[in-house]
Amino acid sequence: MSNTPPLHGRVAVITGAARGQGRAHAVRLAADGANIIALDVCGPVSEALGYPMATSQDLDETVRLVEEAGGKIVARQADVRHIDAVRSAVNAGLDAFGRIDIVVCNAGIITYGLGWELEEEAFDAVMDVNVKGVWNTVRATVPAMIEAGNGGSIIITSSTGGIRGNPVMLSYDASKHAVVGMMRCLANELGQHSIRVNTVHPTGVRTAMGFDPQIQAVVDKYPDLFAGVGQNVLPVPSVRAEDIANAVAWLASDQSCYVTGTTLPVDAGSTNRA
Repeated sequence: MSNTPPLHGRVAVITGAARGQGRAHAVRLAADGANIIALDVCGPVSEALGYPMATSQDLDETVRLVEEAGGKIVARQADVRHIDAVRSAVNAGLDAFGRIDIVVCNAGIITYGLGWELEEEAFDAVMDVNVKGVWNTVRATVPAMIEAGNGGSIIITSSTGGIRGNPVMLSYDASKHAVVGMMRCLANELGQHSIRVNTVHPTGVRTAMGFDPQIQAVVDKYPDLFAGVGQNVLPVPSVRAEDIANAVAWLASDQSCYVTGTTLPVDAGSTNRA
């Protein structure tokens, strides 16, 4: 058996990489041999969010952990809502590494409220980051992947909320359904270039966003709406970011070379119970 890491020589672009799932993906893919182009806004996005965003110090820690895992990394502060910022960061990585093989569209935010009571700012912020941010990341990376002719893998972070409808999460669930449609279109468009496109659908993940204090407040406020919602089949209340990174690493690798256009739940069975 070869001792060559499964992603040796490949380059992965990861958004929302300063902490949480994005950091876990960066570290795992680096351990599997990839070099990393890491993007994160590292600053405020909207006052509607009930949890703090990542900082530049968080992104520095991702850099340290990737290098500790054996990877090289180009890290940039960039807001996925703005295509010029994303392209600038991606181009810095291309200058350093010369190619892109893997794209992990991971940046995302969440707000809560009954659908008809949501503030417009909260709705727009979620759609801009979670949907337009994915589109911008694709626009900034796909041309170089096609030109290189090496194929590749694009992995979009959706959610169990991209499969079912969760109460008081209208903007988030709408955004996570939207990226599934985006994935399916892109899988059909990019298949001719041997570029695969898939979504992953986590249950609750132990990250800053996953433990937003607002969620408990809305659960307490609307107990009838949440009866039976979000309960995992397996006896765990939530999963680790590293558990999602395992799925991302598989979708990034040749082990999934014929997997495209799929929705992969990593959800402890919660959508099966819904």
